[in-house]
Amino acid sequence: MGVRHDGIRETNRMNALFEFYSTLLTEKQMNYMELYYADDYSLGEIAEEYSISRQAVYDNIKRTEKILEEYEKKLHLFSDYIVRGELLEKLRTYTEETYPKDNTITTYIEKIQEIEE
Repeated sequence: MGVRHDGIRETNRMNALFEFYSTLLTEKQMNYMELYYADDYSLGEIAEEYSISRQAVYDNIKRTEKILEEYEKKLHLFSDYIVRGELLEKLRTYTEETYPKDNTITTYIEKIQEIEE
């Protein structure tokens, strides 16, 4: 299996960006990214699977990473998701402390969280 030089943090970020923007990619880009990041295939394994060079796979993945970062830079779906999650957690904590018996507020918070997931 492939070893990531960018580390776990970068892998997690790419997986998250892929979740948000994968439908905007070509089928080939989606396949390579999924194999590389989600399934932990090495560049060589992907190259063998598609009968192309390791360098071609590498170039495609690097280009696709840049595309995903550009989508995020323009659309902010991932960063907004993180901020909403943090705010929902603060709202949940505040509600539990300030309105412990108000099930209506808690229900609305839970419904918003379900939408986010």
